[in-house]
Amino acid sequence: MLLLAIDTSGKQGSIALARAGDPTAEGDFEMIEIAPLVGGTFSAQLIPQISELLARNGLMKTAIGAFVAASGPGSFTGLRIGLAAVKALAEVLEKPIAAVSLLEVCAVTGGAQGKIMAALDAGRGDVYVGEYEIPETPAQAAREQILTRSEFLAHAQGWTVVTPDTVLAEAASAAGLSVSTLPPISADAVARLGWRKIQSGEVVTPEQLEANYIRRTDAEMLEKSGR
Repeated sequence: MLLLAIDTSGKQGSIALARAGDPTAEGDFEMIEIAPLVGGTFSAQLIPQISELLARNGLMKTAIGAFVAASGPGSFTGLRIGLAAVKALAEVLEKPIAAVSLLEVCAVTGGAQGKIMAALDAGRGDVYVGEYEIPETPAQAAREQILTRSEFLAHAQGWTVVTPDTVLAEAASAAGLSVSTLPPISADAVARLGWRKIQSGEVVTPEQLEANYIRRTDAEMLEKSGR
């Protein structure tokens, strides 16, 4: 199966083309090519880059068997553009979509086991946080939320923190936490986790695909602003 993965969650994005085995069984996974999306002008770049990526590899869009989309958390504008492109292509080609949380990508990519806390910079002193148990247990549901930097450092006691953000990693290490610093997340890692979800049947239709912004509630925003 040919997979097309898209990550437009940050200032720098990427798309990846991969070939995977039978989704009903454990199969090989081959990363064909990763193409960067530079500078945040995703609306102008995304569709032409996808066309060029397929053309460079002698493939047509009809060869795509499934899509993988980084659904967040991240930039509102970037996520909307990426998800809109995936929705349109998946609807036209009638193919399934695996929606992938970047926090879960961090947790899985880190390779650590036990209580894993993935962390991403949310800007303005906030941190996107995801809590995972690896290996997964049936009773353990992932929890994702947004915390202040101080809340994150206090909440992470007893967890292994995994993050691609060096500033967060240094702060967590200085607080005496166990830390695993990751390389920058790209569509490569998004595609790999997406393939696992496709294998387990965790797919959505274009109508079901939604962004995962992990925003604060109105009450939390007012409390933080001191109003």
